[in-house]
Amino acid sequence: MGSQQLVKDKVIVVTGAGRGIGRAIAIMAAAHGAKVVVNDLGGAEDGSGHDSSPADDVVAEIKDAGGEAVASYASVADWDAAHEIIETAVSYFGRIDAVVNNAGNLRDKIFHKMTEADFDAVINVHLKGTFNVSRAAATHFRAQTSGAFVKMTSTSGLIGNFGQANYAAAKLGIVGLSKSMALDMGRFRVRSNCIAPFAWSRLIGTIPTNTEEEKARVAKIQQMTPEKIAPLVVALCSDAAQDVTGQIFAVRKNEIFLFNQNRPIRSAHTADEWTPESVIERVIPAFRSDFFPLERSGDVFSWDPM
Repeated sequence: MGSQQLVKDKVIVVTGAGRGIGRAIAIMAAAHGAKVVVNDLGGAEDGSGHDSSPADDVVAEIKDAGGEAVASYASVADWDAAHEIIETAVSYFGRIDAVVNNAGNLRDKIFHKMTEADFDAVINVHLKGTFNVSRAAATHFRAQTSGAFVKMTSTSGLIGNFGQANYAAAKLGIVGLSKSMALDMGRFRVRSNCIAPFAWSRLIGTIPTNTEEEKARVAKIQQMTPEKIAPLVVALCSDAAQDVTGQIFAVRKNEIFLFNQNRPIRSAHTADEWTPESVIERVIPAFRSDFFPLERSGDVFSWDPM
């Protein structure tokens, strides 16, 4: 394994670790000395189905390289199953030090055609799943007064995208969840941070490639490999990042960003009480120059990945 053992002997659970970003995180964590629980349901992009081979393959790859890993096939969306994921870590390796909430699914649909099933499926895996696994670990983290949570958010929620109301709602919900966990568990030296990853994975493999422009765009996205996300994750799980908590990062190829967080930017007040008419006449014109444009992620990250 690698000479830098930044997370040596730490027990790290990575959800959705059978493929893509989760797989890359699990492999790099193991290379840096961690004992890894490779959790993956083995579902399709929309979360349907089960297959143990993705998790098994990653465990085999880690072991072949001299690392330690065990597979878990439990669903993060189920409360009891999520607790089983953490119990797998404790029973195999004796403890739990970090949780990387990476499991995801997609049910993209334009909002006025989105079904309740489309919404529930994505909320259940991303937001409820992140809560379930984190909550199962929190009891252990509190008892040992240490622990790290890393959660995956998305610029779909932080900025915006078409056809992803369910995904955006879940991913922005994760940001609020992470901040609350950082506040509630800070006294136990437990930290929680979010990462918005830009990476080519099967979840965005559905982007059309009909025109030359689309092909060029996809070629650029494919350079943003899942392996580019892993170094920040491993760093945040290490003791060297003990004082980093409540933050939102993004990774795009070789760029790492720190995101701002919601704070008031303008105010208006009146000597009398506001009326609907005075709001229309005074407040909205005063604020208009600072209104945020209705942008998508690609409008804000308008330059090629570096």
